[in-house]
Amino acid sequence: MQDDPQKREIINRRHFSFRLNLFFFVTFALFSVLIVRLAILQFVEGPTLSAEGIDKSTRSVKIPPIRGNIYDSNGVEIAYSTSTQSIYFSVQPELKLADAKENAKEMAAKLLEVFTEYGDPAKAMTVDDIIRQMDLDFKRNNISTPRRIKSGLTNEEIAYFMENRTKFKGIDIMEESVRNYSTDSIAVQLVGYLKKYKGVRETVDFYKEKTTEEDATLQYLEEEDVGMDGLEFMYQDVLRGTNGLKTYPVNNAERIIGPMQITNPQKGSDIYLTIDKNVQLKTEQAIMDQLKTITTSTNKYERAKYAQTGFAVAMEVDTGKIVAMASMPDYDSNIWSGGRISPEDYENFQNVLSNGTIRTVYGKYTEEERNEHPSSILPPGSTMKPLSVLIGLNEKLFKTSSIYQDKGLFSYGKKGYETYIRNSQGHVYGNIDGAQAIQHSSNPFMASMVGDRLYMRGSVGGKSSVEIWDSYMKQFGLGVLTGSGLPNETKGIIEYFKESESGSAQSALIQASFGQQGRYTTLQLAQYAAMLANRGKRMKPQFVNEIKDSDGNVIQGYKPEILNEVKFPIEYWNEIETGMSKVSSGGFEGVDYTYRRKTGTSEQSVKGRTAENAVFIAYAPADKPKLAVAVVVPDGGFGSYGASPIARKIFDAYNEEVGLYGVPKNKTVNNAKSAGTTGTTVDTTTTDATNVAVNETNE
Repeated sequence: MQDDPQKREIINRRHFSFRLNLFFFVTFALFSVLIVRLAILQFVEGPTLSAEGIDKSTRSVKIPPIRGNIYDSNGVEIAYSTSTQSIYFSVQPELKLADAKENAKEMAAKLLEVFTEYGDPAKAMTVDDIIRQMDLDFKRNNISTPRRIKSGLTNEEIAYFMENRTKFKGIDIMEESVRNYSTDSIAVQLVGYLKKYKGVRETVDFYKEKTTEEDATLQYLEEEDVGMDGLEFMYQDVLRGTNGLKTYPVNNAERIIGPMQITNPQKGSDIYLTIDKNVQLKTEQAIMDQLKTITTSTNKYERAKYAQTGFAVAMEVDTGKIVAMASMPDYDSNIWSGGRISPEDYENFQNVLSNGTIRTVYGKYTEEERNEHPSSILPPGSTMKPLSVLIGLNEKLFKTSSIYQDKGLFSYGKKGYETYIRNSQGHVYGNIDGAQAIQHSSNPFMASMVGDRLYMRGSVGGKSSVEIWDSYMKQFGLGVLTGSGLPNETKGIIEYFKESESGSAQSALIQASFGQQGRYTTLQLAQYAAMLANRGKRMKPQFVNEIKDSDGNVIQGYKPEILNEVKFPIEYWNEIETGMSKVSSGGFEGVDYTYRRKTGTSEQSVKGRTAENAVFIAYAPADKPKLAVAVVVPDGGFGSYGASPIARKIFDAYNEEVGLYGVPKNKTVNNAKSAGTTGTTVDTTTTDATNVAVNETNE
C-alpha cells in the first residue's frame, strides 16, 4: 500500500516543529546557564577574583623591622637598635641580562661619584665593591630581591639621591635597624649576638622553619640580622617585630604603573632583664682581678699559675632571678656589627664566645693544649658535702647525733689493693658529727658515713645504691638541665654510673660523696646553692623581669617558678647550716652580713698532672637568705683562695646595689638610660641594728 503524500507532509511538519522547538529550548537553557554563571562571577566570585587579579599585578618590597632593645633591671641599655638609611638596587626585569649588567656598571660608576663626594670616608667603596653588592650573577638573590649596596648613608647622600631620583633607576633608599651593644660588655655571652639570616637559614632548625612562612610581614629578609646565641636567640620572636611593605602595581612587563603604598614596619618588643648592670660589671671585674692575683701570687697555697678563666652566677634564692652571670674573659659584642665577624676577630675571641657558665669553655689554648687543662664543666669537690650529709641523714645512714672518729684516712677495697681517702694536707679531725664534717671538709667522714654505708646497705625498693644517689643529684639540679631555657645549655657529665660499671659501685659512691663523680656547670651549682638556702625548692633560673611592647605596655611580667621540691626534717637542714656557717672562706674578713658557704677543691687528671679547681658556693644573709652565689675557677687551686674572694665581691656588690636586707647600701644612680653610662653613688647605709650582722668566718 502506498503512503498518502498528504499525511506524510503533515508528519514531516510536525517533526520539524518539534526539532525547532527543541532547538529554541536548548538555546534558551544554555543562555540561561550563561547568564546565571555571569551573575555568579560578578556578584559572588567577583570580589575574590578582583583581589587575586590585583595581587598578581602588584609587587611588594619588604621593609625590615626594628629590633626591640634589651635593658638591665634598672632600664640601662645593654643591646639596642638604631635606625640607619641604606641604599638598595633592584635589577630591572624588562632588560636582557647583558643589558642589565651594562646598565648596572654605569649605575655603579654614578653611585661611586656620589659616595665619594657626599659619603663618609670611613665607608668608602670602589666600583668593584658596588658591583659585587649588586649581585648581577644572582649568586645570593633572585631577580626580584632588592640588593643592599651601602648602609649608614650620610644626610648629604640621602638629600642628593632624593633630589635626583630620576637619574638613578632601580635605586631606592630604605630605613634599617642596626644592632649596638654596650661598650661596657655587660653579660655578653648571656645576651648573645646576631648573624645574617641568609647564613643560618639552612643550618639552624629554628630559622629553617621560617623559610615556609607565608605571611609577608613575618618573612625573614636575606640580609636581616637574627639572634644566634643567648637571649638574642632565645627571645628572637619577641625582639624581631614585623616587616613593613612597599607595594606597587606593575604590568605584564613588570614595570611600575601606579603609586606605591607603604605599610610601616612594627618595632619588636623590649626586654628588661633581671641582670643588674653594676652587680654584673663588678662580678666580671672581680673574676679578672682574682685571676691576676692567683697567677702572680708568691703564696704557695694561693698560687695557681695555670688559671685563665673564671665563672660566676648570682641567683636570688626565693625568685630564681639571675642578677649576675659572668663568663670571663669576655669580649665586645660589637665585633658582630653588621651580623658578621672578621676572621681576625674570630681567631682572637673564639675561645670566649660561648657562655662558660652553662657549657664547655676552655682558656685560650690550642686544640692540642686543651687536653692539658680542665674546662668550665667541673667536679663540685667539697661543695657536694652539704648534700652528702643530707642524703646520709635522710637515708638513715647516721643521725645528727652520730659521731665519727676522723683519723685522717679511710680505706676500702680488697686487702693489699686498698684505695685510701685522705683529708686535704693530711689533717686529722678526731671525733666529729655531720656539721663538723662540713666545717672541716672531712673526706673520710663522707666516704665512710655516706658513700660506703649507702653501698653496704644495697638496693632499696628496686633501686640500686647508685640509682638512689642519682635520684638525689637530679632532685637538686645536678646532672639535669636547670630549666633556664638558654640555648645549648648542657646537663653536665655524670660519671658515677660509668665508674660503677668499670670499677665498682662502692668506688663510685665513695668518690661521689666528696664531689668527684660528676661534672656540673656554674649555673647548676648556683641553683643547687639556692636550694640549700631555701631548704629544698629548686627555682627555675630566669633572666627577664618583664617584656614591653613598642608602646611601653607590659605584655609579660615576672613569676617565680618552682621546678621541684625536696622535703627533709628541719633538724637535717639545721645540721648542714651549722656546718656551713663555720667553713673558713678567704676574702670575707670584716663583712657586715651573715652568710653560709662551702669551699671546694675538685681534682682532675689532665695529661699527666692533677689539676686543682677552685669551687665555692654560698648564700646570704644566713637567717633570711636573699642571694646565692656559685664561683668556679678551673685550675684555680683551693676554693678558699681561688674562688671565695670573688664571691665576697659579688655579695658586696649586690648589697650595695639591691640590698641583702632589702635596702641598697650604696646604690649607683645611672644618669641616663644609655649604654656605657657612668653613674654616681648614693649612700643608703642605715644604723638600724637589723642591717648589721656578725661575721661568721672562723679563719
